[in-house]
Amino acid sequence: MTPLVLVLQLDPTDPPARLGQWLRDAGVELDVRALDAGEQLPTDLSPYQGVVVLGGWMGALDDDVAPFLPDVRALLRQTVADEVPTLGVCLGHQLLAVAHGGQVRVHPDGPEVGALLVAKRAAGGTDPLFGTLPITPDVIQWHSDEVHVLPPGAIQLYSSPHTDYQAFRLGRLAWGIQFHIENSAEMIREWAAQREENLAHYDIDAIADRAIGLLDDIEEVWRPFAAVFADIVRNPDAVRPARGVPTTTAAPITDPAAIRAALAAELTSSRASLPMPGVRPPDET
Repeated sequence: MTPLVLVLQLDPTDPPARLGQWLRDAGVELDVRALDAGEQLPTDLSPYQGVVVLGGWMGALDDDVAPFLPDVRALLRQTVADEVPTLGVCLGHQLLAVAHGGQVRVHPDGPEVGALLVAKRAAGGTDPLFGTLPITPDVIQWHSDEVHVLPPGAIQLYSSPHTDYQAFRLGRLAWGIQFHIENSAEMIREWAAQREENLAHYDIDAIADRAIGLLDDIEEVWRPFAAVFADIVRNPDAVRPARGVPTTTAAPITDPAAIRAALAAELTSSRASLPMPGVRPPDET
């Protein structure tokens, strides 16, 4: 049976786009609910083997302008409790955090916009979804808010000089990414054309051109990531529980010897014979 993934679209300018196509190419069927257009959340999650929550212009607690947000947060609490494979993207990442006791704020240093790098943290090297990814992959950033306090028990997986919590894992099967991987060139042009007030001092056209120029590189990294998420959707029992690492241990590594050790561990992990670190082969008992 083809796995069915529920995709929640919160903003008409951020559809599943390329991420949706990568998931379909990996053998997953999508049920896209455009909450921004008045479509309703399902009342029963049992038909779904996975959930993806996309981005949007509003804040994670802007219930007055997006009245569907409380229901999205409640759904995310349910997916984590029921161990349904879940991926939150940008606003979806922030909603996953606040739904479980994390905190989101407007970033004090302003927006993070354009094609930038994120850096893998030590825990990312053995994560079942992120483990085989590069140490510093290209991503698209387009956000003013950030998760500045992780939910209790969450594990930091990626960071950037601007934003500490670029990716995290919560529980056994839920992940959030602050950045975007789904963008098409048309989406980037549309976002640039909006020219929000807080981007008035940015050369937004140059930023958009550079981001569009890197879309092939982003696909090279993140299409396989989508395929791994599809594998987890098909076989969630293969994923071991996350280790109970306190979030305080995810602080930046500053000691040069510790940095070298972490990079060596990640390189070893990337060369491992298992296709997904932390995932048992289907026939293992």
